[in-house]
Amino acid sequence: MGSLNTLTVRQAVDHLEQGACSSEELVRDLLSARTALDGTIQGYLQMDGERALAEARHADADRKKGRRGRLLGVPLAVKDILNVTGQACRCGSRILDGYTAPYDATAIARLRAEGAIFVGRTNMDEFGMGSSTENSAFGPTRNPWNSACVPGGSSGGSAAVVAADMALAALGSDTGGSVRQPAAFCGCTGLKPSYGRVSRYGLVAYASSLDQIGPLTKDVDDAALLLGVMAGPDPRDSSSVEALVEDYAAACGSDLKGMKLGLPRDYFVKGLEPAVEAAIRAAIERCRELGAEVVEVSLPHTSVAIPTYYIVATAEASANLARFDGVRYGFRAEGAEDVLEVYAKTRAQGFGPEVKRRIILGTYVLSGGYHDAYYVRAQKVRTLIRRDFEDAFKTCDAILAPVAPTAAYRLGEKMADPLQMYLGDIFTVPASLAGICGLSVPCGFTPAGLPVGLQVLGPAFGESRVLRVGSAYQKSTDWHRRRPALAAEGGR
Repeated sequence: MGSLNTLTVRQAVDHLEQGACSSEELVRDLLSARTALDGTIQGYLQMDGERALAEARHADADRKKGRRGRLLGVPLAVKDILNVTGQACRCGSRILDGYTAPYDATAIARLRAEGAIFVGRTNMDEFGMGSSTENSAFGPTRNPWNSACVPGGSSGGSAAVVAADMALAALGSDTGGSVRQPAAFCGCTGLKPSYGRVSRYGLVAYASSLDQIGPLTKDVDDAALLLGVMAGPDPRDSSSVEALVEDYAAACGSDLKGMKLGLPRDYFVKGLEPAVEAAIRAAIERCRELGAEVVEVSLPHTSVAIPTYYIVATAEASANLARFDGVRYGFRAEGAEDVLEVYAKTRAQGFGPEVKRRIILGTYVLSGGYHDAYYVRAQKVRTLIRRDFEDAFKTCDAILAPVAPTAAYRLGEKMADPLQMYLGDIFTVPASLAGICGLSVPCGFTPAGLPVGLQVLGPAFGESRVLRVGSAYQKSTDWHRRRPALAAEGGR
């Protein structure tokens, strides 16, 4: 294995521009890294190696002809929930066995227009439902820092392959923290854009009012680059917003002078692991040293964010997943005598237990007699959570907080107790409910050697603010440059 797989996206672009390597060499190094490491990590579900190599050779030829693109010849990994023409898109589920995407998601199309190559599809919790990537129908992904631990979820495969240098960067999706939490658990950078910033067209829906596509990268500069390519309105997605797409790369600075950062007292509560809190507070002090003023803010409805999220998300999932019935595409159960039995058998055999649990819960909260008591009330509380953030951002530019109350836990530790796993999302779901942007950056390690993530939250369409904070912090620390021994030793 060479060393090209350890590059950031920006470094790869520079190498390609300067002729220090070819796109084909870059792809081959990543394929070699996957061969060496993924037997342990299990971060990829599928590699499109031959096609990636062919596209790399084409990119190299285009470069010689003078063609340019911000990502020309750069290989990326994609979470198995985004449609890429000609690739299987199974969402970590058996119910989509046999489905091949006939089109590119808008985010994919925009990256492809700049020359990006999509080298493989990453593992995930089935339909994005989970926080550990243990709910995949194809087996769990393991954390590169400790293979006995989870990588987080649901974008755990994307985070793991980036952390293990099996990808320069990867796309994920964040519904309640599914980019930020695995980024924190695996020691990489994860960005959840504001709702409406990136088109959801071609993203298989879990919860339509919450889902958002975001990058997992080796540093903040790469996240800014990828966001700048993907962002912007899309006529095929009515939830995308006509908001100015800023120069996110220019927003990445090296100091925080003049910025006021909020510290939410409601996030530093009982249950926050001491080693995690210590790393977060050290990161806050570093931000002070970089020139920021830190002020206390209140987000009083944080304590009700989890039940609110799991009512809203499961209700929307119940409606969205009704389309998977064995009739039009994907898996179809055998032995059914009529169409209703096709539906029942296909869904019973095709969906995993966590998906079934959430469909049942969502159907219940939408049912007659319970719709007002649960779903309508949850939407009202969601409004209160959004107002909490609006009030907080009147007194600060961005908010600093933990990503999760703990570092990565052991495989199987929480599978028997879904409620405990749900509670692990307490610091990520409020931002998702409010539709604001959030960034996770590495800020330290526990005594057991597991990464800790600092969460930077900004107002809706305030990505430049969170990128500035994250970039300045990273330029003054080296946490994001550290790599797991597994990757350094070539998977031995």
